[in-house]
Amino acid sequence: MRDIARTFAPKPLAAAVHRYRFLPLCLALGVAPLVHAQQATEEEAPPSTAAAVAASPEAAVSTTQLQRIEVTGSAIRRVDAETAVPVTILRAEQLQKEGVRTTEELVSRIVASQSNYNASRAVGESTGGASFADMRGIGANKTLVLLNGRRLANNAIDGSAVDLNTIPFAALDRVEILRDGASALYGTDAIGGVINFITKTSVTDGQVSMGYDYPTHSGGGESRNFNGSWGFGDLENDRFNVFGVLNYDKQHHLSAIDRSFTKDYQPERGLNGTSGRAFPATYNQNGFSENPAAASGCSGPNLINANGNCRYSTRSYIDALPETEKTSIFSKATGKLGDDHNVSLDYFWARNNNTTIIGPSLVTGLEINPGTSFYPGNGITPAPTSFAIDPTQPVGVDFRQEATGARVQYDQNTSQRLQLTFDGNVAGWDYNVGASYNENKVVSSLHSGYTDDELITEGIANGTLNPFGEQTQAGLNLLNSSNLSGDYQTAVGRVKAVDGRVSREIGDWFGAGPSALAIGGEFRKEEFSTSIEEWAGNLSSLGVDPAGSVSADRHVSAEYAELNVPVLDSLELTAAVRHDKYSDVGGTTNPKYSFRFQPIKELVVRGAYSEGFRAPSLYELYNPNFITWTAGDYNDPALCSGGNAAAGGLASRDCSQQFRNRSGGNQDLAPETARNVTLGFVYQPVRNLSVGLDFWWIDISGQIEEFPEASVFDNPETYSDRIVRAADGSIDYIVTGLANLGKVKTNGVDVTLDYRFPTSPYGQFGLTLQGTVVNRYDYQEQKGGAYIDNVGNYASGGDGRVVARWKHALTASWAKGPYSASLTNRFQSRYRDYDTEGHERVASYSVWDLSASYTWNKTLDLDVGVKNLFDRDPPFSNQADTFQSGYDPRYTDPLGRTLFTRATYHF
Repeated sequence: MRDIARTFAPKPLAAAVHRYRFLPLCLALGVAPLVHAQQATEEEAPPSTAAAVAASPEAAVSTTQLQRIEVTGSAIRRVDAETAVPVTILRAEQLQKEGVRTTEELVSRIVASQSNYNASRAVGESTGGASFADMRGIGANKTLVLLNGRRLANNAIDGSAVDLNTIPFAALDRVEILRDGASALYGTDAIGGVINFITKTSVTDGQVSMGYDYPTHSGGGESRNFNGSWGFGDLENDRFNVFGVLNYDKQHHLSAIDRSFTKDYQPERGLNGTSGRAFPATYNQNGFSENPAAASGCSGPNLINANGNCRYSTRSYIDALPETEKTSIFSKATGKLGDDHNVSLDYFWARNNNTTIIGPSLVTGLEINPGTSFYPGNGITPAPTSFAIDPTQPVGVDFRQEATGARVQYDQNTSQRLQLTFDGNVAGWDYNVGASYNENKVVSSLHSGYTDDELITEGIANGTLNPFGEQTQAGLNLLNSSNLSGDYQTAVGRVKAVDGRVSREIGDWFGAGPSALAIGGEFRKEEFSTSIEEWAGNLSSLGVDPAGSVSADRHVSAEYAELNVPVLDSLELTAAVRHDKYSDVGGTTNPKYSFRFQPIKELVVRGAYSEGFRAPSLYELYNPNFITWTAGDYNDPALCSGGNAAAGGLASRDCSQQFRNRSGGNQDLAPETARNVTLGFVYQPVRNLSVGLDFWWIDISGQIEEFPEASVFDNPETYSDRIVRAADGSIDYIVTGLANLGKVKTNGVDVTLDYRFPTSPYGQFGLTLQGTVVNRYDYQEQKGGAYIDNVGNYASGGDGRVVARWKHALTASWAKGPYSASLTNRFQSRYRDYDTEGHERVASYSVWDLSASYTWNKTLDLDVGVKNLFDRDPPFSNQADTFQSGYDPRYTDPLGRTLFTRATYHF
């Protein structure tokens, strides 16, 4: 590595040191919002020391220990602390002290991530327990997630993004978030930004850590964590280093019934999350219906009397927080092939086991034949009182199989990566070359509560099963024999890749410092396959089609170049261009231009313009179509307009119901295109204070999203082709699936503040703020359609997106000797709810976390704290995109106040 003086020659060394001045402040505060500090550590001299060193020729040699650093968002290695693009750094060690224990929870601290950071907590999401990052709220498929600067395999079930839960949390050193489009460098899917998870580079000692989180409310939800690491070999002295990290985390489930805010029937607020498919079943014939429990006021387990209609509540079955078990291993071996050449081989393996519990299974559209045991009015089941049955005709029912209990599904999500890299310097060129194999495999299994539809249909028709009351022994025997369990779907995604890049200085063109050039390329093969067992087709509630097993692959090649040119002492310009070629959708070339201007020593002005192109993923193109149930409850716009059954309609069938929904991939998808603009200001009026404003604008055309199910019911005339009706006029199913929905236009500003108070006898105090204001988020549901405002409004687009107008994380820190503490406030502003009947807005959500740490003799670390210090319940929401009711599990935490403790022993 070349030293700092040589890099900036012939500029005065003091000027070079000044450009580095922001870094020590950020490091001291535990955050570094603007720099990828690969070589920087807290041991570097503060600015005042560096300036003193620069003043004497004899001391100048010591400054050469500051080596060039590689900036996320640039392929060029450099010594500058401030870059032309905004980067946030979160350090794993500090977050662990604050009680963060998973990668998913870590990403929830990124205020620029607007959506779905708790997706694995949302029961009803078809992701196999996965969770995704979503920068700017424009979709997880437009946020590029890297591990040590290289790609991972996307989640095999929802194959458009990387599952955060498969990233080995205990092995992380830091996370670098590029809050800007980076398609010109990292690939066409980096439209919303880049999140680069960086592991420890070497370990020469050992440590073990154990932690326990315990909610102060009863009912479960506690978690346990263990991790350990050990390594040996000093890379400089021994010329090798080998280390490994093991992590295990167990999150116990929390039942919805153990929290008061999870009620699914609150008519005064317009919430009715119950189901018309009840037990006992509602019978219907010739357009009339009645539930046998209506005479008793709908008394009975799990029954709700909703204006005289007996409806079924699944609250006693559903989890507010599913049970998860995460295990990961990361290992790395590094050796020196020469003074300037290294080789490393790393491997990680991660497994996430996720258990989901929902209400008892149901089969719809069944018929009870006349003369059978449980035919209404036949001696056991009472005849209806509101209408007369024709005893010569069958009676229709929907059978809720309460006797079989809750449906329990188990997903095993396994990821692994093997990677070989070479890096070093040849003839002034820094090089980095690598090859990797990435795989994600999700195996979905049924544990209990699922039964064969054909056997159930036959059992209802011939009178063996009783849909209205207690089962006979023959009925129980049939239910037991119809039970289906075992692995029903296996999905695999693979990425095999080779890549390389070189960079070097190429001369001082304008007398303002050396220009630099980087050139790189990659080639990868993407593979996707899913196989479904034949017997799974006998489960309509499962929503899979055995005929839909698919396999697809493609090749992607790319070449890129980046040029950085200082044109003045205060101004440097950077240009980059990348060409990507997909074997199935063609090629694209995307540029990026940026500048960094420092008119005075206290102020940096920066900006960038880039273009993006995202090809639809293999999953989005080839995922098989299937029929499942809508996540929310809706009214048939023709047969139950306004919530009241019309002529020919049935309240039990057409009002406030889950309807069947056909979804899946779409081979006619076109690529998305985008333009990104950023303009930022970083101001340091005094030594210990740094303030930043970064404005951003993103325009996307042809956005690929799941067509929103709610829009089909809200606009039945516009989307009449998406409503397929049965012969009797009722809805058979609706059609959603992936589509190019139109344009997205969004802009806002990121706010950062870092302040370190003057040193006092009471210790070192600091204050950090990271916030994001979204000024605009307008999207179209179809090309050329009207724009819908999503800022501060719940949008039923795709995943039920919420774009908060303001989010922030505010942290006050204190340190003195072996003691430290922090107080953090995480805030999200209020927004207009999906269904505003009875209430209009979801209240703001503000959570305070308190933590304290003590280090004894550099051997034992003790961390204790409280998450959600003031025990804030999630605000009420009438969202209809998850099975949980009364709140939105994707943006809030149902646990309430939670105590945590963690002990780490170093050896």
